Amino acid sequence: MASQDWFDKDFYKTLGVQKDVTDADLKKTYRKLARKYHPDSNQGDAAAEAKFKEISEAYSVIGDAEQRAEYDQIRAMGSGARFTAGGQGAGGFDDVFSRFGGGRGGARTQTPEDFEDIFAMFNQQQGGFGNGRFGQSTGGFRGYGGPTRGADVTARTTIDFTTAAQGETITLAGEDGKPFKVKIPAGVADSQKIRLRGRGRPSPDGGETGDIVVQVAVRPHPVFTREGLNIRVVVPVTFTEAALGATIEVPTLGGDTVKLRVAPGTPSGRVLRVKGRGIHTAKGTGDLLAEVQVAVPAHLDDAAREALQRFHDLEPKENPRADLMSKARG
Repeated sequence: MASQDWFDKDFYKTLGVQKDVTDADLKKTYRKLARKYHPDSNQGDAAAEAKFKEISEAYSVIGDAEQRAEYDQIRAMGSGARFTAGGQGAGGFDDVFSRFGGGRGGARTQTPEDFEDIFAMFNQQQGGFGNGRFGQSTGGFRGYGGPTRGADVTARTTIDFTTAAQGETITLAGEDGKPFKVKIPAGVADSQKIRLRGRGRPSPDGGETGDIVVQVAVRPHPVFTREGLNIRVVVPVTFTEAALGATIEVPTLGGDTVKLRVAPGTPSGRVLRVKGRGIHTAKGTGDLLAEVQVAVPAHLDDAAREALQRFHDLEPKENPRADLMSKARG
């Protein structure tokens, strides 16, 4: 922003606040005015658009603590004086900057190098008089080459496993208390972020509106787990089903069941695959992975125990851990 503007414009008056206004009240006032005069709410109203730019310009300066301090210092130092093209009248450079080596009313000529020395006392990293040499245009209200983009707003939501897998449109409450809808795409993963373009905070100086960034947390499912686009489920089978073979029912995420054939001699840990019953997304479709787990009965009656003992006497006398022990010994 040009230094002359800081002398000419009373940003506190523009926003209708006192000089000692708190940061919180200043922000509250600005947001109220921005909503009232925003071009989206006053389409075709040139006066409202001009007012919006004025309040955005004012807040871009005094809404920043460092720039506000600079602005107050310059306004106090200038006491209403203006930069003039030259001459001996009140309001010239000497009236304002005489303390910087020229003496009050001194006659020495100011050079561009003098101006640089004068303005170096102010922190220019956040805009102020600009990042270039004195007199050069910096662009934008804060010296960044154009209007600043509005801030993003972060929102969080927790959804269940099925909603994450199948997708759904949900409603969340915005920071202003108003509800807004979010389309959860099928296959969204835990900790994934969904960006809603142009739904965040408005720019302080007429630039692009920020976004709403929704971070999604997915609750674990009591039965299913996710592996990419595949869904895994652990399916218990009895010893006899695993040993003799059987046809079993397996649940799917949609709620229905599918039938799977367990081959005779199926070991615990073997995975049976059901094509196309995983997660459906635009990138592809996963499978259902049914991991067989042999369930050992915790209680046996006498008849079952006797039958199992007879089987033990008849089963092949092979040590199932022999290969394990051999590999362990190297």
